[in-house]
Amino acid sequence: MELLQQLLARPDANMLIDRANEILQAEHVKREQFYNDITPNDKAEFIQGEVIFHSPVKNRHNRVTLRIAKILDTIVAVNDLGQVGIEKLLISLTRNDYEPDVCFFSKVKSDAFTDDQMQFPAPDLVVEVLSESTEKRDRGVKFDDYALHGVNEYWIVDPDNETVEQYLLDGTTYKLHIKTQDGHITSQAIPNLRVLATAFFNDSDNLSEIKRLL
Repeated sequence: MELLQQLLARPDANMLIDRANEILQAEHVKREQFYNDITPNDKAEFIQGEVIFHSPVKNRHNRVTLRIAKILDTIVAVNDLGQVGIEKLLISLTRNDYEPDVCFFSKVKSDAFTDDQMQFPAPDLVVEVLSESTEKRDRGVKFDDYALHGVNEYWIVDPDNETVEQYLLDGTTYKLHIKTQDGHITSQAIPNLRVLATAFFNDSDNLSEIKRLL
């Protein structure tokens, strides 16, 4: 609202708004082309008018992502809580399209999904595993966009430093709830999920946590 008030206070507000509308319209056309061109083999996102193709990930990144998904999918499946998505699930928000590393949809949302669906609404929890090429977006536009679209919980996982940052929604912004290497993460989006952070970085701890959840 403050930015809007600043814009409306300018004598050239009409010109700026017209130009913004032109840019957004061109962006809309490009986004529709993105939907037409993307295939199940692509890992790509549409962010602020640009198509971002992702390169293959390092093995460390892949292992961490898999461990997180296994834990989340276990508790969700055992308790019939909804659905877990991984990597190529396309989340379509107002302006941008993302493919989070891991995400969770409550049962209220996932019960409406179909087997052939290829675009999805804002999840209840998003997990992004950092890499050099994605960290700026994970901490920037995605951080703001997920919050503005009501994603209740956001984890940023650093596979190199083996840390987990848990952010919880406060209004339309995130506040850091905990940053830890070896403590417990207690989810607000997934009922009864309390997991050791080390289970995301260590196979033995991962298996122990899965057995406990079962």
